Amino acid sequence: MGPAEVQKVSLPSSYPSLPFTQIRCHHVPENSKDVTPTIVVELYRPGKHNAFTDTMMYELEEAFKLFDVDDRVKCIVVTGNGRIYCAGADLERGFVGGQEDFRDHRDGGGRVALAIHRCRKPVIGALQGSAVGIGITMTLPMSIRVAYKNAKIGLIMEACSSFFLPRLIGMSKALHLTTTGSTYPASHPLLNTLFSETLDTPDAVLPRALEIADEIVQNTSTVSSYLMKELMYRDTGSAEGQHLLDSKVIYEMFGSKDNTEGVQSFLQKRPVKFVGSMQQDAPGSWPWYTTVDTSNRPQAEGYLFKPKL
Repeated sequence: MGPAEVQKVSLPSSYPSLPFTQIRCHHVPENSKDVTPTIVVELYRPGKHNAFTDTMMYELEEAFKLFDVDDRVKCIVVTGNGRIYCAGADLERGFVGGQEDFRDHRDGGGRVALAIHRCRKPVIGALQGSAVGIGITMTLPMSIRVAYKNAKIGLIMEACSSFFLPRLIGMSKALHLTTTGSTYPASHPLLNTLFSETLDTPDAVLPRALEIADEIVQNTSTVSSYLMKELMYRDTGSAEGQHLLDSKVIYEMFGSKDNTEGVQSFLQKRPVKFVGSMQQDAPGSWPWYTTVDTSNRPQAEGYLFKPKL
């Protein structure tokens, strides 16, 4: 696919105005008419414990596609409506199979997990209540997870969790969790490396996640944060190979607008204002890995496509 064929995405003037039915998007502060650097995504199925459906899958995919290419957005916080974060798949609707060739089927939870994983903005999970199945596995690609300490967590191997979970908590704990099939409180020792913080009350979770989001927005470079995540997940497999990759990436970043701004703000003793984006300012060495999906990532309308030479 050449530059002229890159898919263009129209960005919304307001995220709360998007016609989603099973998720809600909120600006921060909520009364802002303009798109804010932090966006809250609320899983929204009142009376259904925010159980996961195909509709929720499509809406989350669409939302994260927009966040990925929208340079106005710097951080996303995902939470649930009511007392449950997400009860997992909606069992009342059941599981449907056999309607397509198994070679063509893509697990819905995995589609959401990969949409979050591919998003080039930091994502924070704010689990104000229990999360089971896809309810917890959708949070594994997120950069940070904050939870109510007594939220029940139940894990199975789906939604790419066999890739993410052992990397986040280690093989031993991951095997224990999946072998027993039990639910555990978020504060359980088996989960103590999955959550950055576990809080005493459900009401404390979202405000704390928003504090972390504000810290990210005010102090970090979107480009640097994403590249550091990529370096960890897309490693070369050896210390030597990683040294060569580190050297290449950081050398390019020395001349970037965000690096210049970081140095100047430090010398001038003023708050930093990073403006770099992966669309405009990604180093030429990225991506250094071979992508499984060879289709081009969508771009926001108004940005120029810069082919790699």
